[in-house]
Amino acid sequence: MTHLSSPTPPAPPGDIPAALAGAAAAPDAPPRLEEIDDDTGSGRLVVVSNRVANLRNTGQAGGLAVGLAETLKEREGIWFGWNGAPDGVTGGEVQVERVGPAEQVTAPLSPEDVANYYLGYANSVLWPLFHYRLDLVDYRPAFYESYQRVNETFARQLSPFLKDDDLVWVHDYHLIPLAGFLRKVGCRQRIGFFLHIPFPSPDILFAAPNHAELVEALLDYDVIGFQTQADASNLKAYLAEHSAAVQLDDIHFRVGDRTVTIDRFPIGIDAKGFAAMTREADDEVLIDLMRRQVLGRRQIIGVDRLDYSKGLPERLKAFDRLMAQHPELEKSVTYLQVAPPTREEVDAYGDIRAELEALVGSINGRLADFNWTPIRYIHRSVDRAKLAPLLRGSQVGFVTPLRDGMNLVAKEYVAAQDPEDPGVLVLSRFAGAAEEMREALIVNPYDIDDMAHKLYQALTMPLDERRSRHEALLDHVMRHDSRAWLEAFLAALGEEASSARRPQQAPS
Repeated sequence: MTHLSSPTPPAPPGDIPAALAGAAAAPDAPPRLEEIDDDTGSGRLVVVSNRVANLRNTGQAGGLAVGLAETLKEREGIWFGWNGAPDGVTGGEVQVERVGPAEQVTAPLSPEDVANYYLGYANSVLWPLFHYRLDLVDYRPAFYESYQRVNETFARQLSPFLKDDDLVWVHDYHLIPLAGFLRKVGCRQRIGFFLHIPFPSPDILFAAPNHAELVEALLDYDVIGFQTQADASNLKAYLAEHSAAVQLDDIHFRVGDRTVTIDRFPIGIDAKGFAAMTREADDEVLIDLMRRQVLGRRQIIGVDRLDYSKGLPERLKAFDRLMAQHPELEKSVTYLQVAPPTREEVDAYGDIRAELEALVGSINGRLADFNWTPIRYIHRSVDRAKLAPLLRGSQVGFVTPLRDGMNLVAKEYVAAQDPEDPGVLVLSRFAGAAEEMREALIVNPYDIDDMAHKLYQALTMPLDERRSRHEALLDHVMRHDSRAWLEAFLAALGEEASSARRPQQAPS
């Protein structure tokens, strides 16, 4: 595979997706990592992501950070990534910290590279492009050059830490070219890549001036994992028309003399662990729950990073439409939206924040009474220990992104519910979770009336139907948990790429 050379300076980092809870095995989950037969020859697990989780303290973390951190505590391994400081020197000395059997290895980045690689190419080009927002793509050649250089620098810094039998697992869109650069410096380990956000259809991907290089870089991995079947199919469609890769079967492709696996590995959560957290509400949450019970008020809840992909303005408009169509619900329903900040240095995020705050003020100004605020809006992070009982105490989970990789809040909402009196999940058809969670009320997040209608249906749904839907959803969430995701991907990555075990010709 050929890659663009990497000129001048390098570039910045990205955020670890947060929503995959811990790693406790659920009923019927695959065997734990330490129980897997060692016949794959796999050794340590080396996790690479833009940011590194704090292996000493995962209490405040969520998602990928918790799941992988717990895995690294169970087996020897490394977590490598940017150190998070915006004022380093790209290519400077890495810091190594041992935590039990694992090591945290963090590398510095310069302010220029934080601006061009992270805020630039990763979050002003790839993020909007992969979320189908071509109108927000801000492509500049300097961004791509920096993106390449940072990945090349990371490869050079990581390679001395690798052992021959390591499994290397690279995460997310910030690091697509990393495998190619690792190969260039002589690394022959099995290397897998997992994309936590959507992968666009070929016609959308073509909008990237470097789309061919991006796909070529993906093919340097041994395993390429996606959240949904639709995402995997989008890459396969691109390869069918615009690549020399030869499809051997549904998931295997011949690329030169190598076999590459392209498959769906939907992320789960630590459903048991998250459900247990719901029973540990602090006094502040308990007082809020009791107050709503006394007043007979139900709560709709949304929990999302403040991002234009989440459909937050549309959600507020749907709630406003619900109140207009059903004035009898006034003073009996509230909407709580938790929207912590993210990437505020990017202009598009300032725009969405201003729009959201204007809508909240407008709706509350028209509808609020002295003892009823229809919309409560929190623009800061909420601790997971507080979030879990908040989800349990909400009668509707409102999860309607315009486009999302998976959206694990949907699964957390289901896990948090009381099976005897569960709430109802209203879920966007464009969230990756919709591919699995068909018993939710599926909506079109661009259709305000559809969302208002489904909110009303959720608020008035009979108990028997709520229980039936929740039982099916919970069963899926419990069985396909974070452990199942980890095991499935690592099993695929641990396979030997043996030509004797796989067909070498495409079916005629």
